[in-house]
Amino acid sequence: MSLEPVSALPTMEDVARRAGVSTATVSRVLNQPEVVRAPLRERVQRAVSSLGYLPHAGARNLKTRRTGTVGVVVPTIDNAIFAAGLQAFQRRMTEAGVVALLAVSDYDPQQEENQVQSLLARGVDALALTGASQTQSLLKRLAQRQLPWVHTGSFPGPAGAACVGLRNREAMVRAVRYLLDLGHRRMAMIAGVTHHNDRAAERVDGVREALADAGLELPPSRLIETPYTPAAARQAMARLLETARPPSAVLCGNDVLAFGAMLECSARGIGVPQQVSVVGFDDLELARHWSPALTTVRVPAERMWTLAAEDLLAQLDGRSGTGQQQEIDVELVVRGSAGPAPRRTARPA
Repeated sequence: MSLEPVSALPTMEDVARRAGVSTATVSRVLNQPEVVRAPLRERVQRAVSSLGYLPHAGARNLKTRRTGTVGVVVPTIDNAIFAAGLQAFQRRMTEAGVVALLAVSDYDPQQEENQVQSLLARGVDALALTGASQTQSLLKRLAQRQLPWVHTGSFPGPAGAACVGLRNREAMVRAVRYLLDLGHRRMAMIAGVTHHNDRAAERVDGVREALADAGLELPPSRLIETPYTPAAARQAMARLLETARPPSAVLCGNDVLAFGAMLECSARGIGVPQQVSVVGFDDLELARHWSPALTTVRVPAERMWTLAAEDLLAQLDGRSGTGQQQEIDVELVVRGSAGPAPRRTARPA
């Protein structure tokens, strides 16, 4: 079977001839459709559609001095909290006619800096970064370029930089105080790796602060830092349950770690929350459907990332300056995985 030769790509002149208008009219329809009468606009759009015409981005960029792209760097996409946030971010950018280019840092500041360099080389107009663990050299470079950027996930952000985030420390303090009210005194934590992760570090600090206020402590044997995977969380929970005095409650750095912790309890015949309570952080969709349903800190990721997109668009349009800092409210969602402290913590089977 022979293939027909592919014709040359359609041009704006082809669209103008097909629609019976001037190229100036085609340009207005593509760039300022609101100033063109509806019947004429629809005729040009039909011609564009039938020919498969795509405007030349390079020509538009020369005129506007923009590429119509923004870069967004996240630690990982192997986590539903980032997936939901990125989808909301991209949705808002698409509404504004802007393309979001994604890069992943794998929780490595140097890799993040390299990824940002690549995005800058591709001419992005603005950047969204995760957390506040960036290298000083990266922040200095962004400031020198006077490029709009925003930090997400942490509040407050770096001085002089825009951010949309939450107070991770205070959120975890709230969770610990809830467990204290339930009578728990021997608590442990399965945290994310805190090195180069300000959000994870702040959550650990929140647990320590709330326990210290109650005259308690978080000894090294009851704090385990681990990657954000169910398998790693199961191993961490196993270590905690096998200690001489297992904790009556375990706080987790995110919901994925909490799911792994509860899986290990189930495998060992340890009742949740009858023998050990488990609290997560994020409130993923699965949290409410788990058995028992997970008590966790709800982070409105979609709203946070939508506001981050709005901040960048406002900076690009000159509607706001840099340095705007917005705090996102979070709440503790009480479900079935946390209950009163048992009178005596059972030894693991």
